[in-house]
Amino acid sequence: MVVFTVARVGTKPFDGQKPGTSGLRKKVKVFVQPHYLQNFVQSTFDALGAERVRGVTLVVSGDGRYFSKDAIQIIIKMAAANGVRRVWVGQNGLLSTPAVSAVIRERVGLDGSKANGAFILTASHNPGGPTEDFGIKYNMENGGPAPEGITDKIYKNTTTIKEYLIAEELPDVDISAVGVNCFSGPEGPFDVDVFDSANDYVNLMKSIFDFDSIQKLLSSPNFTFCYDALHGVAGAYAKRIFVEELGAKESSLLNCVPKEDFGGGHPDPNLTYAKELVARMGLGKTSTEQEPPEFGAAADGDADRNMILGKRFFVTPSDSVAIIAANAVQSIPYFSGGLKGVARSMPTSAALDVVATNLNLKFFEVPTGWKFFGNLMDAGLCSICGEESFGTGSDHIREKDGIWAVLAWLSILAYKNKDNLGGDKKLVSVEDIVCDHWAKYGRHYYTRYDYENVDAAAAKELMASLVKLQSDLSEVNNILKGFGSDVSNIVHADEFEYKDPVDGSVSSHQGIRYLFKDGSRLVFRLSGTGSEGATIRVYIEQYEKDPSKTKRDSQEALAPLVEVALKLSKMQEFTGRSAPTVIT
Repeated sequence: MVVFTVARVGTKPFDGQKPGTSGLRKKVKVFVQPHYLQNFVQSTFDALGAERVRGVTLVVSGDGRYFSKDAIQIIIKMAAANGVRRVWVGQNGLLSTPAVSAVIRERVGLDGSKANGAFILTASHNPGGPTEDFGIKYNMENGGPAPEGITDKIYKNTTTIKEYLIAEELPDVDISAVGVNCFSGPEGPFDVDVFDSANDYVNLMKSIFDFDSIQKLLSSPNFTFCYDALHGVAGAYAKRIFVEELGAKESSLLNCVPKEDFGGGHPDPNLTYAKELVARMGLGKTSTEQEPPEFGAAADGDADRNMILGKRFFVTPSDSVAIIAANAVQSIPYFSGGLKGVARSMPTSAALDVVATNLNLKFFEVPTGWKFFGNLMDAGLCSICGEESFGTGSDHIREKDGIWAVLAWLSILAYKNKDNLGGDKKLVSVEDIVCDHWAKYGRHYYTRYDYENVDAAAAKELMASLVKLQSDLSEVNNILKGFGSDVSNIVHADEFEYKDPVDGSVSSHQGIRYLFKDGSRLVFRLSGTGSEGATIRVYIEQYEKDPSKTKRDSQEALAPLVEVALKLSKMQEFTGRSAPTVIT
């Protein structure tokens, strides 16, 4: 057995190691600097305190992006030096973000151990590779992201750190081979358990959904299916779940081999970046000769996000979470006893609000960041939640879950088609389900404009200008009239603030809102998920209750509000951008 000693390595702080809502994300060239990753990891151990580090079990894995394998070895050596008892690593270092949450909450080691937390190595939907992005975040014992109290301590520690602990003599662990690697250090035994990346997550999904009914759907000759992992970590689960468990054809899987650089693509499941899936589903710019599948879906790099498509039909994430909530009780066994409540992020459309009102459910509007949903779930207040940024989930874990969302949609389709799978009967399609939902609840026309890598100073000036405008709404409405637009008057404007009903914490400056008399809405947010520059996100929404007007082209229906948003914000004047980077 290898016996290791602990080294104390002198270091100095690096600027800018402040973790955002999704951890610390920077370019790989930043992370590979000597001491950079080590400083952040030690600062995290110190922020957690001895009771959450010494003698505990930690998970260390991620989406497999470039630099992950090196980072895993560094963190293992630092965990050993800081008194951690054992580290669990998914085979080949691969665990999706939702699977990490599931492993923390569900997995029991051979010795009866349970995980206390995890380092997740991911930059989510950002590109990977030597010149692209890397990221690291810490999740707590509930399986959810570290709260602000912890991330603030981590950042404070990064500004004063003078040394870190590391077991430099510890050999690299072969993370490609399942098994337990045993070592010994100054405080006794230290183990690294490399385990199958999929087992725990697959078992959890089988406890939530009726796999038999989904299998009947996928095996029907009338139903066709396509899943695109965009070369992210979802590929480690796709074949196991969709092919081996549910009987889909292997040819229905696209880009399901995880790659360090995501095959050179951008692993963001939207209409811009999931080009191959979009084309196969009949939504590309050129028509395809082949008939598109009935159902298509995509995942991002770490498999916590999802995009849902029907044949020649796009489902907005805001509609998706509302439709899942509206159909969950009858379609998904896990929810057969009813929903505790539902929640959405503030920028997400109000489609879920209407369902909650109709079904008499508790409803919560929270800032962007999954940890806010986690608090509600831990308190038993929320069953299903979602974000407009392609994140959907439930209280089975404390992260958004892309494959869960796909299985939820397949469950709804299986339930709606339980009598249509044989013979020549017409299937109830994704489009049918969405249109029926609009007819019952109304439609929230919705779009999001992203302006990526904008000069940070210019972005802040634009946001400050929008806040200043809010002081005099009559003047703002005069400005609108000057645009010659036929939108209704603005009746309320603010910066969204949230008081958590569970712990009483207050989150301010969460986005700038302009609310119109007819229920329309404009929201402006600065996003910190990019590794360079700033991203300005503009959310535009209009509610239509008239069933005869719910099938208009979304961009056409929203055109007047889009014009108002760009003129009111002086987008081109402040940023120099004549068009957004991405339109969703």
